[in-house]
Amino acid sequence: MNLIYAIDLFGTFVFAISGVLAAVEKKFDLVGAIVLGFVTAVGGGTLRDVLIGETPVGWMKDMNTIYAISAALPVCYFFKNRILNLRKSVFLFDTIGIGLFTVLGLQKTLGIGLSPVVAVMMGIVSATFGGVIRDVLSNEVPLIFRKEIYASACLVGAIVFLIMEYFSANKDLNLIAAILVVFIIRILAVRRDWALPFNP
Repeated sequence: MNLIYAIDLFGTFVFAISGVLAAVEKKFDLVGAIVLGFVTAVGGGTLRDVLIGETPVGWMKDMNTIYAISAALPVCYFFKNRILNLRKSVFLFDTIGIGLFTVLGLQKTLGIGLSPVVAVMMGIVSATFGGVIRDVLSNEVPLIFRKEIYASACLVGAIVFLIMEYFSANKDLNLIAAILVVFIIRILAVRRDWALPFNP
């Protein structure tokens, strides 16, 4: 198992946890928790694959993705109180997820020969649209539509990855650095109340 594939499965798992925790907070039933965990984990990647013409979409061709999503439900069930006691636990899992999927979406799009600009866009789609679907289904305004630093953190991380790819042949290092950039920007933005200006 290479690093990118392992990160892909881990990202799927943490996004699924994010979805299940959102369902728990909204007091959804078991079916609601499964649905929310599933769409949060694969929603962005599914949309990306459809847009770039990679069908069947990724999760349909790899049962390990289904297993990773399925593992999130018992983890949340057995460790729910411990996870919910963590400060901003949903935020933590969501932040890890967007960092992972930004780079993975970017990598996959570049891998089929599309331009870096399109690849950056698809990285952002991969990272954010699972969360958009989660928030819509749980009757929340999606983070991507608020003033919070969210998609813009993915944009910076994607650009950092492209720059490092130009200067360094160490793909694992480039991958980890870009993910850390997204994670750090998102953490700092929330702690310091950073927001994008918008005054129509």
